[in-house]
Amino acid sequence: MAKKKGKQVKRGKGPYVPPPVTRVKFPNKRIGEMFARVVEIYGNERMGVFCTDGKQRVGRIRGKIKKRVWVRKGDLVIVSPWDWETPVEGKLGKCEITWRYTRAEISWLERNRRIPEILDVNNIPF
Repeated sequence: MAKKKGKQVKRGKGPYVPPPVTRVKFPNKRIGEMFARVVEIYGNERMGVFCTDGKQRVGRIRGKIKKRVWVRKGDLVIVSPWDWETPVEGKLGKCEITWRYTRAEISWLERNRRIPEILDVNNIPF
């Protein structure tokens, strides 16, 4: 058996270092985007979200981020509500989840007081 020549690369060694936060995406108010918190997971890329306007909606993960980003309960996300949907009494409205914030981005938003108080994890009504 022949020996391998050259350096062997060690992967996965050392502590995890999060990438530095250079730019944080904000919701575009002109097109109706807003912050939201994931409160429940239903399956089939659908989850219950509590939005900045105080309403609870059914969020659908956008196709562009469906397989790339894993959204969990308690995550801070950006949603865009469906304005073409007719509101029905007793049914939750719908929206599309377009962005999920990483831990580093959330800590930056908290330090700069950009997250609305209504979305504090302990204050969300269920």
